[in-house]
Amino acid sequence: MERPITFIGFGEAATTFAQGLAAGVRAYDCKTAADVTRHAKLAEYERLNVDGKLDNAAATTGSAVVLSLVTADCSLAAASETAASIAPGALFFDMNSVGPATKVETAAIIEQAGGRYVDAAIMAPVHPKARAVPILLSGATAGNAAETLSQLGFSDVRMVGERVGQASAIKMIRSVMVKGLEALTTEMILAADASGVTDEVIASLNASWPGTDWAVKADYNLDRMMAHGLRRAAEMEEVAKTLDSLGTGAEMTRGAIKRQRVIGALGLSPPDTLSAKVDAVFGRKKDQAA
Repeated sequence: MERPITFIGFGEAATTFAQGLAAGVRAYDCKTAADVTRHAKLAEYERLNVDGKLDNAAATTGSAVVLSLVTADCSLAAASETAASIAPGALFFDMNSVGPATKVETAAIIEQAGGRYVDAAIMAPVHPKARAVPILLSGATAGNAAETLSQLGFSDVRMVGERVGQASAIKMIRSVMVKGLEALTTEMILAADASGVTDEVIASLNASWPGTDWAVKADYNLDRMMAHGLRRAAEMEEVAKTLDSLGTGAEMTRGAIKRQRVIGALGLSPPDTLSAKVDAVFGRKKDQAA
């Protein structure tokens, strides 16, 4: 592309997507504003050959494509910042894990500023697929947007509708199961360990669901919660809003939010094995995780 592309938010997803892109990639992350994180973030920009900026306007001005990849609770604020300097006609991909109502509100902010808004939902972990991760698009400009992502090397992009919020609704409702199952398996494995019956519980589950290794599943789910529980809790707040707006109830989801937040708040780096993860949870904050 002749004009640069910009990442707003440069965490796990953005850094993965940026690897291997041609020159002309800009990025801005709020961590550059804090003394304790600025040096590491600037070093990351340099390592990935990205033109890192110290503010949103410097990153966004003149860009043809903006990919917003911030935490769910920062989504609207990031859009408002971007709207102040977005180029007329620039595509704004809202790849954040927020609900349809938030996406509609964000679309209004971007389109009033002259940008073209795209509801984009990332439907799987970015590792190891990187730009082969499945992405759903919706909105009036989704057709052109799909072609643009293809030019950037995204290979699994699919349109699901012309209305903003359709892509995000699919992701939010799917998250009821995906992130809820993370919380449920963690609750189960902690209780099993506390009772000294982990092996028997796992064996019983494996017998009930042939082909599923519940020890492996519990290990993976607890790993994700330890590493990303706070971010997942924020995303699940958006899921709860989505369910409330549909009138279908969000009781199970609110329990998952609490469990995700408690595990994430422990601030633990996930050890390699399931037993080590459980030991780490109980050893640090047993009263909160029980």
